[in-house]
Amino acid sequence: MSIEKMIRLHPDVGQDANEALATAARHSMLCSLFCTSCADACMAEEMDMRQCVRTCMDCADVCNATAHLAVRRTGQNVELLRAQLEICIKACETCAAECEKHDHEHCKLCATMCRECADDCRKALATVQ
Repeated sequence: MSIEKMIRLHPDVGQDANEALATAARHSMLCSLFCTSCADACMAEEMDMRQCVRTCMDCADVCNATAHLAVRRTGQNVELLRAQLEICIKACETCAAECEKHDHEHCKLCATMCRECADDCRKALATVQ
């Protein structure tokens, strides 16, 4: 299954699917899960990881909302979609920077996913007009 295929099946889209936006939607969804998992793992660490937990949970929520907005194709709200992509980039960069402060493998993986998601949202942002 692919989100790209699902988007192409939408009556308002067809073969004019925005591949960059579909990729951003997919990575935003995955990033939300990575951040949620990282936050959960941070809670199990012996050291104080409160800031990392908070940053990961905020990023997870923003990424989840981004994925949802990116796949909605009925009607247009380009202004809101652009703003959502921009906040997703910011949330992912903030989360990656926080996770990179820690030596935990789950934090390293989360930071990598956040950087990838931010890059994909940047690419999608350039295509949404």
